[in-house]
Amino acid sequence: MTEEPPLNPEPTTDPAGSRGMSLLNAMYYAFKPFLPQAARYTMRRLRANYILQTCTDWPVMESAGTPPSGWRGWPEEKQFALVLTHDVEGQAGLERCRQVVELETRHGFRSSFNFIPEGEYIATREIRDEITNAGFEVGVHDLRHDGSLFRSRKSFEECAVGINRYLKEWNAVGFRAGFMFHNLEWIKGLEIEYDASTFDMDPFEPQPDGVGTIFPFWVGGRKPGDGYVEIPYTLPQDATLFLVLREKNIDIWKRKTDWLAARGGMVHINVHPDYLAFGGRKPAINEFDAAKYEQFLCYVKERYAGAYWNALPREVGRHHRSHAMGNP
Repeated sequence: MTEEPPLNPEPTTDPAGSRGMSLLNAMYYAFKPFLPQAARYTMRRLRANYILQTCTDWPVMESAGTPPSGWRGWPEEKQFALVLTHDVEGQAGLERCRQVVELETRHGFRSSFNFIPEGEYIATREIRDEITNAGFEVGVHDLRHDGSLFRSRKSFEECAVGINRYLKEWNAVGFRAGFMFHNLEWIKGLEIEYDASTFDMDPFEPQPDGVGTIFPFWVGGRKPGDGYVEIPYTLPQDATLFLVLREKNIDIWKRKTDWLAARGGMVHINVHPDYLAFGGRKPAINEFDAAKYEQFLCYVKERYAGAYWNALPREVGRHHRSHAMGNP
């Protein structure tokens, strides 16, 4: 058993990081509550349009498709893994969780819901049990989701006490930070089996340094044998596509899914229940038609029938940890 197993890919940047939140990000999240929603989206669209003019490898980074050394593939010799996750941002998202569960169950899928412990809503034991009893997963999403978690090492360690308490109380083993902020060295202070706060490449995120791989990888802990599995998301986020870039269809999701499947990696998507407009109603400024997500599920189910492993994040983490520890 080794502390740093041979399954780590070579990331495009230092995945551990050594800094907290940038001054610019700290200022933005301090003033964000006072900015009208329309103004925030206008700012994001201006930034996104600039990024599109300068970025040459979005949404696909070819180098990210190289399997890590010693890669053994997925269970049952499946071609690729399909990982469905949902970050629940507010009360509206909480109220739509059941609709998401019903939609995915209808098509034969399972997913994970990440709840904010101290946000604007209360993730009651009732809703958490309802989700897990249906065969889905519950994870912890930040602590307060106010952009302050990575402000400094001290603030992170203070928040980690609360995060670890909720992980234990909720019987959860996975974590995702708000706004996809990440520092994989600091995250070692969380009592988790996996983290999902990174991505292969996503230049639209406030902390855009990706890990440059479409495969899970092991992050060694502070003692030999300790650590967690990092599970980067690999499809563009729903808000980026439909609320910022204002895409009219799911073509980008489909094209990258085909690329990911061909390389045997993870098709890992993060869809926010808060942004889903169900029932065919006209979406608000911060929503898109839920039919688009259903179209994505149907596309995978029909095009890749029998080829994918629809795994909960904890299952991906345990599968990869077992291999990282040298088990067959």
